[in-house]
Amino acid sequence: MQSTAMPNAKGGTILGFPLKGFGFFTSLLLSFASAFFAFFASTTLAIFGLLAWNVGGGHAVNYADSYLWVGFPAFLVVLVVALPFFGTLWVRARLAALRP
Repeated sequence: MQSTAMPNAKGGTILGFPLKGFGFFTSLLLSFASAFFAFFASTTLAIFGLLAWNVGGGHAVNYADSYLWVGFPAFLVVLVVALPFFGTLWVRARLAALRP
């Protein structure tokens, strides 16, 4: 039986995804992709929550509010966290490449 572990991987992993050696554009892409995922996931949950609130309580809250008051802040929070995180990984990869 063969192992699928990479012998030279010294970085950590998240869900089996290696966190080592990202380029600049890859770091930006991962930051924005995680922010978009958070936006869509939180907006979906907010819409279903408003659906239950409107149907169950006889309210008439506009569903578009879920984009503005839930999805967009979630996008910003995840982006503010993800940019420094993936930026740090990029800087560490650049510094590691400079070492002999």
